[in-house]
Amino acid sequence: MRSHAALLAPLIILAQMLAAPAAAALPRAANVPGGVALVALGPLAPGIPQPHAWLGEQAVLVAADHGQWVAVVGLALDTPIATHELRVVEASGEARSVHFPVVGKRYPEQRITLKDTRKVDLSASDLARVEGEMKTIQALKQHWRATPETDTDFVLPAEGRLTGRFGVRRYFNGEARSPHAGFDIAVPTGSPVKANARGTVLAIGDFFFNGKTVLVDHGNGLLSMYCHLDRIDVAPGDPVEKNQVVARSGMTGRATGPHLHWSVILNGAMVDPWLFVSPNVRKP
Repeated sequence: MRSHAALLAPLIILAQMLAAPAAAALPRAANVPGGVALVALGPLAPGIPQPHAWLGEQAVLVAADHGQWVAVVGLALDTPIATHELRVVEASGEARSVHFPVVGKRYPEQRITLKDTRKVDLSASDLARVEGEMKTIQALKQHWRATPETDTDFVLPAEGRLTGRFGVRRYFNGEARSPHAGFDIAVPTGSPVKANARGTVLAIGDFFFNGKTVLVDHGNGLLSMYCHLDRIDVAPGDPVEKNQVVARSGMTGRATGPHLHWSVILNGAMVDPWLFVSPNVRKP
């Protein structure tokens, strides 16, 4: 006759499996400026809470993945090519450092001609408006809302021709401007714009360059931003589900035609949205 320990063993293992966090569908790793680094922090242990991690002063998303804790680190386009350090604090309070490399990537160039030169050569009043809006957006990018889980398995927020790649070095009317910190989807005005993952509406606005804009907070420092909208159908604080329509596309702000500009922000850094989309989706 089997012992009580032998009979209980399978139940204990099952309970541990059920107690362990589910593996997340993490973005693809790309240790480059504008990419996402996946940094292993150690194995999961039943009953032991997840560690916390910071890149500099910015908290970093930590997720469970195939029996490991993994830091999901957003790398800004101006991240230096070097070895970088994460500060990790265990549930016990023990602190340690984990290092990871960032290598170089050369992004292509794009030259754009705008008939509305006001969007290139700004007046004093427009410049003052832009500077204020940049401070607002920068503060929103640092937003952190702790959640038990973060959905990083994104769907495309609109159905259309994929254009305007992330990281492209742009020249407007021959003048160098900031790199393209998002992904463009060419769609007619009025096309539905959907949340690429569940979350909460963080903010809406009408900005000089971005036009009508919605920001969705997915938790733990992961945000999505939808720009150049014609109409906004949500308000700050609204919960949204994946594939829920949040707006209609347009060409407000600095745009040469109707399209959706889609940005993803991770621990304050603008990163390539394509890393969060299933590799089965065809890239242009």
